[in-house]
Amino acid sequence: MLDENFRSVVAKPDNVPIVMMVYLAGYFWWLAMYKAIKNDESTENGAPTFEKSESEDKVFTWPDLVFSELICMVVLTVGMVVWSIVLKAPLEEPANLSVAPNPSKAPWYFLGLQEMLVYFDPWMAGVVLPGLIIVGLMAIPYIDTNPRGNGYYTFKERKTEIVLFLFGYIVLWVQLIVIGTFLRGPNWNFFGPYEFWDINKIEPLVNIDLSEIIWIKMLGVGLPSHWLPREIFGILLMIGYFIVLPVALTKVKYFKRFYDEMGGARYYTGITLFLTMMLLPIKMFARWIFNLKYIVHIQEFFFNI
Repeated sequence: MLDENFRSVVAKPDNVPIVMMVYLAGYFWWLAMYKAIKNDESTENGAPTFEKSESEDKVFTWPDLVFSELICMVVLTVGMVVWSIVLKAPLEEPANLSVAPNPSKAPWYFLGLQEMLVYFDPWMAGVVLPGLIIVGLMAIPYIDTNPRGNGYYTFKERKTEIVLFLFGYIVLWVQLIVIGTFLRGPNWNFFGPYEFWDINKIEPLVNIDLSEIIWIKMLGVGLPSHWLPREIFGILLMIGYFIVLPVALTKVKYFKRFYDEMGGARYYTGITLFLTMMLLPIKMFARWIFNLKYIVHIQEFFFNI
């Protein structure tokens, strides 16, 4: 906080909730893992879990739960009122077509989607991926029918599921919001934590497609005029990633266990959602390291991945 540039971004009234979100996410992750490890140690020693030893009696929704929620609601409302008085974060003036804010950022809960626009085509980042996130969340109860871990904290019994959840929540959601809030400045350029947000900073666009890397740089010839031979390598790569790889993984001991336990339909649904989720960090690293823009770039049909 001693650096002026860092403080000007982090202490901005609009960004304070994001700072709080980072601390809250870290705290609740630590709390859940602490209780999970304690429960795992208890069960290994033959002792009951923390939840079971705390109380074996069931409580009523009314008044026990509802009363607690009412108190929380009152405290939260008072806190929000005080916050709105102390922390000055007024609404901006009505939109003006001749004066566009720079950077123009979406609300914090959409900053992750806005950051994905850097790596994917708008239809992919704004329609397909958010749709798959919703479908994936709805499908979780049908894909993961394992009853272990219901009603009590545990890590030992749900290692893979917890790691996948944390990866999706921390890496693919919280991290993108943090990047969009604190590291994206004017013209959506990337700035370091202590770097001055210079509106005149120029970032040369040197990103190229996979087809250009293979045809021009590796084979030394021009791009084919037709989209099919031009993008054939990217298309084959995507077919291998989404169709061949899930089948091949069933031969690996670790994934074969899931295939045997879940069955074909649930396994292929789950692994397809998992590979789609992994496509984001893969594209991010490919952009940062190789300046790769699109794996498949069929501009004739606006189909870009």
